[in-house]
Amino acid sequence: MKSLTEYLTFNVPSRRGFVNITPEVRKIVQKSKIKDGLCLVNAMHITASVFINDNESGLHKDYDRWLEHLAPHEPISQYEHNNTGEDNADAHLKRQIMGREVVVAITNGQLDFGPWEQIFYGEFDGRRPKRVLVKVIGE
Repeated sequence: MKSLTEYLTFNVPSRRGFVNITPEVRKIVQKSKIKDGLCLVNAMHITASVFINDNESGLHKDYDRWLEHLAPHEPISQYEHNNTGEDNADAHLKRQIMGREVVVAITNGQLDFGPWEQIFYGEFDGRRPKRVLVKVIGE
């Protein structure tokens, strides 16, 4: 079995945002030369997420609105976590909802997606660099 591990870094300039990272992940899969295996993509920060869905801007706006409704940023005093001096309790909750990682099958050297599926990095407490792990394993 072979494996390849790489890290991507994202610095979203706003507090929240979604980035389609499918092209970067595809390049890593191609670099691995693995024909049959799995690709793990993991947000390595507790206020960021990786998820799979459609690359449609209306859906991303809906996610943002829905997440802000479920876990609004303000007032920051509503969260116990923010008593530590942080102001990002909502980002931890949003990450929990959206998930920390995805695993995609690799078939014939390609990410084996369903129709419309793409991989996204979700940022909920941005304005600083954060890493994403991409690990490809297989034969």
